[in-house]
Amino acid sequence: MKKEIHPEYKEVVFLDTGTGDKFLCRSAVQAKDTIEFEGATYPCFKVSITSKSHPFYTGEQGIVDTEGRVDKFKKRYAAVKAEAAEVTSDSLEEKKKKASSEKAKKSTAKAKKSSE
Repeated sequence: MKKEIHPEYKEVVFLDTGTGDKFLCRSAVQAKDTIEFEGATYPCFKVSITSKSHPFYTGEQGIVDTEGRVDKFKKRYAAVKAEAAEVTSDSLEEKKKKASSEKAKKSTAKAKKSSE
């Protein structure tokens, strides 16, 4: 194995910022902080989601959104949704008008046939 080309592989504490859970693991990740864990000091790497906080593993359905992606999506497509609702309501009104005019035509045609 070549020397000085591989990252340092050491024990690191991973801290789940959502739940506060910690676990010790060996990793080559570069951690800037340190933390006291089980009587010793280790480098600490903060993560936003782990198996303790992810909905798939916890069984809880919910949205874990630390970067505002869901809000950005809702904001972006709110106008599209409003336009779609207007188009739908307009087309329903047009369909109702057509149906009522067709009924009127049919009743007029029936009245003519019965009078003949």
